[in-house]
Amino acid sequence: MEEKANECQHQQEELVLIVGAGPSGLAVAASLAERGIHSLILERDDCIGPLWRKRSYDRVCLHLAKQYCSLPHLPHSETTPTYIPKSEFISYLDSYAERFHLRIRFGRQVESARYDHRLGRWILKARNGDVLEEYVGRYLVVAAGENDEKVVPDVNGLESFKGVAIHSSEYRTGSAFKGKDVLVVGSGNSGMEIAYDLFEAGAKTSVVVRSPIHIVTKEIWLFGMRLLKYLPMSIVDHVILFLCYLRFGNTAKYGLRRPHIGPLYMKSYTPIYPVVDVGAYDRIKTREIQVFPSLTRIEGNMVTFSIGKTHRFDTIIFATGYRSTIRQWLETDEGLIGDDGMAKNKYPDHWKGSNGLYCAGLNRRGLYGSSEDGLLIANDISSEYILSKEANGVKFDEKNKSV
Repeated sequence: MEEKANECQHQQEELVLIVGAGPSGLAVAASLAERGIHSLILERDDCIGPLWRKRSYDRVCLHLAKQYCSLPHLPHSETTPTYIPKSEFISYLDSYAERFHLRIRFGRQVESARYDHRLGRWILKARNGDVLEEYVGRYLVVAAGENDEKVVPDVNGLESFKGVAIHSSEYRTGSAFKGKDVLVVGSGNSGMEIAYDLFEAGAKTSVVVRSPIHIVTKEIWLFGMRLLKYLPMSIVDHVILFLCYLRFGNTAKYGLRRPHIGPLYMKSYTPIYPVVDVGAYDRIKTREIQVFPSLTRIEGNMVTFSIGKTHRFDTIIFATGYRSTIRQWLETDEGLIGDDGMAKNKYPDHWKGSNGLYCAGLNRRGLYGSSEDGLLIANDISSEYILSKEANGVKFDEKNKSV
């Protein structure tokens, strides 16, 4: 009986299969649709953009200006705020899928994907409740994202903590923590913004800053992005750091050491993003938000840090990020996906593997990178598909539709 339940009860063939209905997957599907190419998106969750809809806190806004955060063929309107709030961006994703009539199957947990050399096709098996479905595609686009499985560090004594310990994906607003002693572990954008949100809600907030970080403002970062059109990255990094010094002063005085490499270089060549300050830094300067180094152990409600200090906390929020799980189901990566589940090759050669395998949004370039990947992948698939059809005598019009 068990063996029978695992047999595929559904099989479907598509030209292009896309795994993931986040911005990257939508960008590819819409760009293909504009070229007359049909695709099918398989999404594990029950909605578009689940990271935004289900695993992000209420106050989050896009840290890049809207011109860097639109998807292909649908720029944001003039009335859209420069820095788009969560609710508006979710609405944008919904309207984007509707506008391009994207085909999405929700509740499909991909369990395996392999390339069959004999058939020249990708074979995907996806779980839909109790049903194991099989999908066959000439092209496969991996757009499942870098933020898939939450990461919680292995902290000595965490199991003994008598308060509430959650991952940042479960945090929505600071209102439930008013008057509580809260420790935020992680000093990236989520950690710093959650710390500030907690402070504003009346929590006694502390944050663990273990590694050097770059702190910038939205305005400085936007200015730097614009300068990149005219100046080399190394020069722009020096300009950004000078402006940051004028705004923030010596951040190391408050436990926030800067890295030895510039913020743009760091974003381009490491997994670490600069922190776009939303107000936390000024509260750190006044000691209203406390900064601690790495923690070493937990006993009950007491947390001990590497400097030997011990402090009592009611709540610990782990803003320690996510990891990709792509390698758990992608059985053959065709030279495209690394052991960490991200693109193996550096930009701009990161998006295409062999045998019709592509990836979108897996090179840590944010929404701008997702949009660019979508256009590149759709153009490549369209060109190859048209050439193969024309070799068989099929003609196409200027919109890539057969005539």
